[in-house]
Amino acid sequence: MKNRRIIAVGLSISALAVLAACSGSSSSSDTSGSVDTAVTETTVGVVVDPLTGLPNQDASTLDRPAMVVKIDNHPSARPQLGINQADIIFEENVEKLTRYAAVFHSQGSDPVGPIRSGRFQDINLVGSLNKPLFVWSGGNEKVSAAIKDSDLVDLSYTVANKDGGFARDSDRSAPHNLIAETTKLWTLAPEGSSGPQQQFAYRSASDANASTSKDVAGVKVSMDGVKVQWDWDKTTKEFLRIQDGTAVVDPDDVQLAVPNVVVLEVEYSNNYSPTSKTLGGGKAYVFTNGVVYEGTWSRETRLEPFTLKDSAGAEIKLTPGQTFVEVARAAKTAIVPVGTSPDDVKFL
Repeated sequence: MKNRRIIAVGLSISALAVLAACSGSSSSSDTSGSVDTAVTETTVGVVVDPLTGLPNQDASTLDRPAMVVKIDNHPSARPQLGINQADIIFEENVEKLTRYAAVFHSQGSDPVGPIRSGRFQDINLVGSLNKPLFVWSGGNEKVSAAIKDSDLVDLSYTVANKDGGFARDSDRSAPHNLIAETTKLWTLAPEGSSGPQQQFAYRSASDANASTSKDVAGVKVSMDGVKVQWDWDKTTKEFLRIQDGTAVVDPDDVQLAVPNVVVLEVEYSNNYSPTSKTLGGGKAYVFTNGVVYEGTWSRETRLEPFTLKDSAGAEIKLTPGQTFVEVARAAKTAIVPVGTSPDDVKFL
């Protein structure tokens, strides 16, 4: 398997059964501009997906590039298509609202969207995904030029509208109605494209929560123009997303639920169109397996994944499965302690 590092992690059969119901990854970096795909294989020969840490279900997906789709989060764009199929979703502040950078690799979504414009901040934010396909629509002249000059593979509406399955959803109003198909978009990947490196470290089924963690009932994050709430569900062992007091669901009325929520506190520029600074470091909150780790994130170059460490300096391991990353402003995260109603915790 080309461009792939196999890492033996020695999971037991029972551990694999738990992994099949969860998500995760291990941080690795390469600043050369071309990165090797990091794939984990157990001693019983199970290969896992690099962006979820779950056992791979289709070997043909491992070497295809990651795909980043800019998904609208305007009220008129909801319910969004593909939010429950993405391996990782980054939520970033834009103009008094937020937008998703949804990353697909282990599976796709036909259709996906609604698709909106790119931002300067996307170039650094998703740079560690090894030249991902970048699906977007529109942007001012300077942003468009910067994206085209970057190593992101430009699959904008103007470039891929004929072959990428782009269409207008007649049940929605413009500009919140542009959709596409990931299956068709993947056929447009440049020759020689390869899969992404792992973005996070993952816990095994036998790993106990570290002593630096605290039990948690959920979290509230104040994004620009959006009040985000994640409630821990003990039964499904996932965090359920609520936005502005309403459960976030897809078109099939399935609520967005993930085993991991990562909050990165970053600095934003004060321009009309906010730009997050995702190089350097800052405070991080990692919610996984019913606990929260308060620690730090660090990242020296855009080609490196985020490194997450707890208060003792140890690497934080996520639960295998989908990960949602809030790219938040500082001091906007309110933890909901166990035994406390979310209604009793105010947004900051």
